[in-house]
Amino acid sequence: MTEAISLSDLTKRFGEQTALDRVSLRIPTGTVVGLLGPNGAGKTTLINCLTTLLRPDGGTIRVLGHDPVTDPSQVRANIAVTGQFAALDEQISPRENLVFFGRLLGLGRGEAQQRAGEMLERFELGEAAYTPVGYLSGGMRRRLDLAVSLVVPRPVLVLDEPTTGLDPRSRKLLWDMVRAEARRGVAVLLTTQYLEEADQLADRIVVIDKGRVLADGSSDELKRDVGGIMCRLTMTSGADAEEVRRALGDLPGVTTEGDKAAVPMSRPEDVAAVLGRLAGTGLRIADIEVTKPTLDEVFFALTEPMEKEATR
Repeated sequence: MTEAISLSDLTKRFGEQTALDRVSLRIPTGTVVGLLGPNGAGKTTLINCLTTLLRPDGGTIRVLGHDPVTDPSQVRANIAVTGQFAALDEQISPRENLVFFGRLLGLGRGEAQQRAGEMLERFELGEAAYTPVGYLSGGMRRRLDLAVSLVVPRPVLVLDEPTTGLDPRSRKLLWDMVRAEARRGVAVLLTTQYLEEADQLADRIVVIDKGRVLADGSSDELKRDVGGIMCRLTMTSGADAEEVRRALGDLPGVTTEGDKAAVPMSRPEDVAAVLGRLAGTGLRIADIEVTKPTLDEVFFALTEPMEKEATR
């Protein structure tokens, strides 16, 4: 597969704060890469450097071979972007918005009209085609924003938290669109706060925090790295979070919430060691389950050590 996006040792500083610390990333054509990280991790800064909105302080970026710093017009010509906030004219209709952006991006009048109709159908906006955007629901406006991004097909698609605020039906519609774009060879970079979304859509997942890459691999690979299996414990009523943390909190990758704990393990037999930690503590187990880790647990296992390091 051809490499559509290449970032090597990308660095960006704002005064004394390092927002991106030598980040490297590869996205081949026809693949979806999910970029995950807590708020302030550097995701939006990375996107702004990639899409020519910010000039990096170090490293290199290539979009289909073009440098955003020295050849920004070629990079913009190859990227479709949907940011966190809709950029629409609320006084005119969805159809008029789509035609306007199609014409702005170089389509002829007839082609812009045709593409507008296709996008309205694809994003199930036909019934609202002539309603001023200001009267649409938030979910419909978000779908229109995505439609505008795709009115002129581009080989690279950047989606910055595209499903925030969408209802389940609209989210599924977006998921289907992302899969369809990847099938036709588009390279997709997706940031999201919904880990299930990355698990469903991404061929590879990159986790960043404090501007650094913590992990890069498929969902299954990241889950194996954290622990092949997960021991989930629920204590009897009366146990509190502090007691559970005291008993298990120093185990690698453990997460606790109230009377519950999740402990990554390499083998099912390791559950005996976990139970041994609880012996004599007064904590009694109401329920125990051994399963594969979720992507949420991978995320917390990777980012919590960074948070602890920052508070020292």
